[in-house]
Amino acid sequence: MNLLKIVNLPIVLTSFLLVSIGVLVIYSSSAELAIQQTIFTFAGLIFFFLVSQIELSSIRSLIKPFYIFIAFLLVVVLILGIETRGSLRWIPLGIFNVQPSEFAKPALILLLAKFWSEKPATWINIFKSLLWTSPVMLLIFKQPDLGSTLTITAIWLGMLIAARVSFKKIILLALIFLMVIPVGWIFLQPYQKERIVSFLAPQSDPLGKGYNVIQSTIAVGSGELFGRGLGRGTQSRLQFLPEFRTDFIFAFIAEEMGFVGSMLILSLYLFLLFCCLKLAFMADSSFSFLIILGVVSMFLFQTVVNIGMNIGVLPITGITLPLISYGGSSLVATLISLGMVASCAKKG
Repeated sequence: MNLLKIVNLPIVLTSFLLVSIGVLVIYSSSAELAIQQTIFTFAGLIFFFLVSQIELSSIRSLIKPFYIFIAFLLVVVLILGIETRGSLRWIPLGIFNVQPSEFAKPALILLLAKFWSEKPATWINIFKSLLWTSPVMLLIFKQPDLGSTLTITAIWLGMLIAARVSFKKIILLALIFLMVIPVGWIFLQPYQKERIVSFLAPQSDPLGKGYNVIQSTIAVGSGELFGRGLGRGTQSRLQFLPEFRTDFIFAFIAEEMGFVGSMLILSLYLFLLFCCLKLAFMADSSFSFLIILGVVSMFLFQTVVNIGMNIGVLPITGITLPLISYGGSSLVATLISLGMVASCAKKG
């Protein structure tokens, strides 16, 4: 019972299983990267336990400065960041790189939880919440990083709904969003437009724009029921499947572990989200409730979009699979977010 007071076992065990699956499949293709991911895991778990022991309501005065600091780091990225494949997303810190856009997600969740726990969901406050969100959103979009930009948007929308905004306002916001989509097309990078076009008609250019989608769906289908076995996936091992340790890791897993492995992952995600939602409705304050729903919004959006683009039902947007994809910043930021949930659950 004392252990239950220190950690939230369902969240810890489910997260550990998902991370372990990620490390295992990464190891099947690269032992070196698997060791790095294991190091990131230990770092993330340390942050998870530290954050889970903090009474978040007692540090409300530090939330805005922390959020502004993350926004400052996003500016630094555009000035001093290292460019990888046409994007400026990482700040070099010697032996490792930091991706501030990943840490912007838990920072925004805390900020919006503080904001909506203190204010009603009026049109003026909706506009104010968007003003707080927009600088970070635009700085991330500038990198460019469409996947993280969409995740930030999903967090804002999810927490707006959690703030109990009226149904009429939701409908009006949805109509505004639909009108803004054509305008947003103008600001997309050429490769981002190509990804959307390739999603709509991948067979029109199978060796160019549609290559990633086609190879991903081939990998998923070739796994069949039990998969080809770890280290035996032809699409990934022969480099046909792009980014198979990050954006397309679900296709990688489906090829090597099959339908059974894919369903195991989906079951773990559903169980983790169920635990978080249960804790949200047991929360003793609107602040805690909003934090948990913010994390759920982030987690659910990233999981659905990543798996959706891996099986060819959603456009490719460069979103990692939470807790499984290779990457230190993404893994640590996700574990920090789950640590926030565990912290809110202590009084739940």
